[in-house]
Amino acid sequence: MNEGNNKNFLIALALSLLVFAVWQYFVATPQMEAERARQAELTKQERSAAPPAAPGMAAAQVAAALSREAALKAGGSRVAIDAPMVHGSIQLNGARMDDLRLKNYHETIDPKSDEIVLLAPRNTAYPYYAEFGWVAQGVRTPNAQSMWKQTSGSVLAPGKPVTLIWDNGQGLVFSRVVAIDDRYMFTVADSVKNNSGREITLYPYGAVERQNAPLHEGNFMLHTGFVGVANGSQIDAPYSDFAEPGTRPVNFNTTGGWAGITDKYWIAAVIPPQSEAFDGQYLGSRTPAGVQAYQANYRLSARRIAAGGAVTVTHRLFAGAKVVSVLQDYEERQQIAMFTNAVDWGWFWFLTRPFFSVLDWLNKLLGNFGLAILALTVVVKVLFFPLANASFRAMSKMKKLQPQMEQLKKEHSEDPQKFQTAMMELYKREKANPIAGCVPILLTIPVFFALYKVLFVTIEMRHAPFYGWIRDLSAPDPTSYINLFGLLPFNPHTALPGVLLFLSLGVWPILYGVTMWVQQKLNPAPTDPVQQKMFAFMPLIFTFLFGSFPAGLVIYYTWNNILTIIQQWYIMRREGVEIHLFEGWGKKKPAANDA
Repeated sequence: MNEGNNKNFLIALALSLLVFAVWQYFVATPQMEAERARQAELTKQERSAAPPAAPGMAAAQVAAALSREAALKAGGSRVAIDAPMVHGSIQLNGARMDDLRLKNYHETIDPKSDEIVLLAPRNTAYPYYAEFGWVAQGVRTPNAQSMWKQTSGSVLAPGKPVTLIWDNGQGLVFSRVVAIDDRYMFTVADSVKNNSGREITLYPYGAVERQNAPLHEGNFMLHTGFVGVANGSQIDAPYSDFAEPGTRPVNFNTTGGWAGITDKYWIAAVIPPQSEAFDGQYLGSRTPAGVQAYQANYRLSARRIAAGGAVTVTHRLFAGAKVVSVLQDYEERQQIAMFTNAVDWGWFWFLTRPFFSVLDWLNKLLGNFGLAILALTVVVKVLFFPLANASFRAMSKMKKLQPQMEQLKKEHSEDPQKFQTAMMELYKREKANPIAGCVPILLTIPVFFALYKVLFVTIEMRHAPFYGWIRDLSAPDPTSYINLFGLLPFNPHTALPGVLLFLSLGVWPILYGVTMWVQQKLNPAPTDPVQQKMFAFMPLIFTFLFGSFPAGLVIYYTWNNILTIIQQWYIMRREGVEIHLFEGWGKKKPAANDA
């Protein structure tokens, strides 16, 4: 590859990274702010819609909005939930699980800020609930208006299940024993006693439904909406698939699997018995008023209950944070198929999953995810050390040839074709390979996207502190010259309008820009003046764009640049290349132009 192609490749690479950075600034960051606003609204006031007809879903309807407190009271009696990770309540009217907050997760890094609301009742702005039950032809089964009676237990807690009873008045007695573990898993044992005097056929089902979902969250870097597993494969469907009225549902049949609705960090999923076949379904509906409802459900095979007989089916509901170790434990101990796929590992899961595993292990070893990121950088450097050394030696040779290349450019300034030919002869004579220096850049691309994905989607990184002013590695550096680098008590990334966020430059993005500039000065300079100007501005451009990137990613790249500079500096000095950081391309350009 000649120099022109080599430089075109570098320009294309730089533009690709620029596009990604622009996406982060104009899409990912505003979406993060919108989700914060949604969670804030969720704790204050919410709007309602009609409940689903099991196991399908009735059209959503608009009703008056109620505050969360008012909606909880309006639903009648409730059974309190108080577990180590969650608290909330179960509404006896319908026996729906529709009130759940996550104790260990808050809207901001302030532990006094509002807890994350996951499940919310009807008559609120963001209804989100799970329900289990039975469907049948010609048989009265429990529905959203059925008033269950609590017959045992007081507060639902680990080791303290509660029992609910409902009599259909036609000889069928439905009972439900609800238990919860010390994390996020509910177990629902549904039983039916048949005193009707005739055989009854019932179909058990489970469903998760939500309305007015946070559509802004989903993008090409993150899947939100429906997620599940069927026949050993992941079955996803974004909310946008159901934007049009009358959209056909997504149906699947499997033995073993689950179905749910996922956010970035949270998920509610219904899990049938893993040894039994079931029919799964994702569906959505929209009213003329624009209220959109989504439901993930499953229906099990028929239960034929003889007169005087009884049957029991055990369902599970996971409602909580997508902590990888927790999901993996359920996957292994409870044999829930591919449950760790609740985390959106992306197309490059073969990179993101190992990256997360290494980061998580290093975090446990070092006690800090920031230190884990620094250690991971060293690990990557060690793995790629031979290739990087070969590349830096090639770049050193190119750097040494710079004066001869400038001379050739001067001699053939009127004939670019002759200049290219002479330059290729120079490369051949000196056994220089201009493309060899691009290898480290190629290797950093998958590393960049994999680490970005890990920082972006894993809850372990959410609100994970580093040291000093970095209290959340998944959020941008909160310091800026606007707040005098932290001396003034406000965060520019939350205080400034989105269009002005580029003005906020934290300490770490500035350090990144400086190290990028130093690294550029160590590389062979482009001979083309236009390329020289473009590359000269790259550190400045990326400094501003990295200002809105997650701090963990900026720390990784700054530290990576520092290690690269040290390694490259050492190799160049060993190869006899003179290094002059402050004698840039600008001094050589006039001489070439004057010729």
